Amino acid sequence: MYKPTDKMSDLIASHYKILFVMSRFGIPLGVGDKTIDEVCSENDVDVDTFLVIVEILLENTKCRDLDNLNISLPDIMKYLTNSHDYFLNFRLPNIRENLSRIVNTHKSEVSNELSKAIIYYFDEYVAEVKKHMEYENRLVFPYINTLIDKVKADNYNIGVFVRQHNHVEERMTEFKNIIIKYYPAKSTNDINSIMVDIFVCEEDLATHIYIEDNLLVPMVKHIEKQLS
Repeated sequence: MYKPTDKMSDLIASHYKILFVMSRFGIPLGVGDKTIDEVCSENDVDVDTFLVIVEILLENTKCRDLDNLNISLPDIMKYLTNSHDYFLNFRLPNIRENLSRIVNTHKSEVSNELSKAIIYYFDEYVAEVKKHMEYENRLVFPYINTLIDKVKADNYNIGVFVRQHNHVEERMTEFKNIIIKYYPAKSTNDINSIMVDIFVCEEDLATHIYIEDNLLVPMVKHIEKQLS
């Protein structure tokens, strides 16, 4: 869909979500009129891997046959590791801070019980996401890094990860429904703005999980077979 010879600036201008991909690959703005290939090369990012992530993110498409793709597992790991840092240390804390501020601003219109419920359900959702990602940081990603070094551990395999890879959408659905159905404040700009942030974050996290399930896991299974 997108070619290495396309201009990176055109891609960014057409699709703001490319900024997510760039930040997780450590690619800064200031790309000038350089091609996608040139920008990736300057930042030590495999261009084919970058474009596969872009295709999944923008087209919401299933990943094509991995046998016909030349993808860098170390770059996938870099993308996913930086994604964890983004969600846990920036995006979710930022939403939590703004949500708390908005709820406190609307004290006269929102009951104390509803305010507590909103914060409680969001914190429960964040706790699930944190548990999910910290397990990967602590066990799954180090295991994959050993595979990249051509060493296969005897006490773990990616099938264990697949069986335990729980998704966290249900908690977020409960949280959103509380606000959508019961939040009574008449001043809607601020709460609607935070809801947009939440929807964007949710879509971003869903793409992250899709990449793990449909890109990372098949690649790791392939390496496991090679090393067995």
